[in-house]
Amino acid sequence: MSGLTFPTGFTAAAMAAGIKPSGKTDLSGVTSAHDCTWAFAGTRSTTAAACVTRNRDLYAHGAPVRALLVNAGNANAATGRRGANDNADMADALGSVLNVDPEAVLTASTGIIGHLLPMDKVLSGIEHLPDELDSAADPFAAAIMTTDTHPKTASVTLSSGARIVGTAKGSGMIHPDMATMFAFAFTDAAIDQTALREAFPAIVNRTFNAVTVDGDTSTNDMAVVLCNGEAGPADLTEFLTALEGVMRDLARQIAADGEGATKLLTVQVSGARTEAEALAAARTCCVSPLLKSAVHGNDPNWGRVIMAVGRSGAQADIERLTVSVQGHPVFGGKPLPYDDAQVSASMKAEEVVFTIDLGVGDARGEAWGCDLSAEYVSINADYTT
Repeated sequence: MSGLTFPTGFTAAAMAAGIKPSGKTDLSGVTSAHDCTWAFAGTRSTTAAACVTRNRDLYAHGAPVRALLVNAGNANAATGRRGANDNADMADALGSVLNVDPEAVLTASTGIIGHLLPMDKVLSGIEHLPDELDSAADPFAAAIMTTDTHPKTASVTLSSGARIVGTAKGSGMIHPDMATMFAFAFTDAAIDQTALREAFPAIVNRTFNAVTVDGDTSTNDMAVVLCNGEAGPADLTEFLTALEGVMRDLARQIAADGEGATKLLTVQVSGARTEAEALAAARTCCVSPLLKSAVHGNDPNWGRVIMAVGRSGAQADIERLTVSVQGHPVFGGKPLPYDDAQVSASMKAEEVVFTIDLGVGDARGEAWGCDLSAEYVSINADYTT
């Protein structure tokens, strides 16, 4: 563990409530000493889980937030009215023990879809959560994991002295438009809610919506930032830049920890007409099973890049389009000579980078994924059995 602590005014607790058969920590919460301004993004799935729909409703009302409750091991998705009631009961229970309005409590659930929560265990755990509250961030980061191989955290300190601490989970069912991921950022900077909410969608689009592992978008994913203001005002531009940096770090950690992954795949696109087209090209490359398999096998098959760009919807000029693998130019409007063995050897790295210029503009975008291994199939073939 890193010894990371939350910003001033935030405390957290984590426990093993018995939701996960493994007996690992699976119920956690973060609370703030003061009301928080906040921003939220949730899955665009039309089968979104109760936690997402409830948080989205609260977001529309604009009320302040005081706490976040997370359970792992059970998604509480596709569980009907019972699941929605259970989700609301979780918020009510934490609100009661913290003596805060239940509508100031956000909820998040992750895990297997279609199973009812063991509410007796959940409610019993919530009753004891306040007894475990402290400033440590690492136990919370570990408790929100499902198939992740390790906790994911990132932090930064602003010139004002305020801090941003981010935690995330996600390993499979990961694709743009969010994924099976949670990303939570906490800061003691005082940030105007209107300005934060105006900036947040673009930040999410360039970070968490630029991550793909397997092309599947979850029912439960969400990104939340909570600002309690205890450290006083911070420069908005500096804050937003730092927040995007934290979220970019977390996004790359999610991609690198994709189920069965052995390496991080980074695709950098330039020369696009718009940022949206650059991101579309980069994302399509990262989700291509053919390109992901080539990366796993250290095969510099640049034709798969050309294929993915062509189907991405991004405009490209094939006569001006360029492709490089790990810094080695392999295509420049036509096939370029290169040492196949040398380029293949360069791909035997923790991160493989493709750089692409579409040749039609000045816009840029970047996306992250991972290679596709036999282990991915094994993990998901045995997920519930």
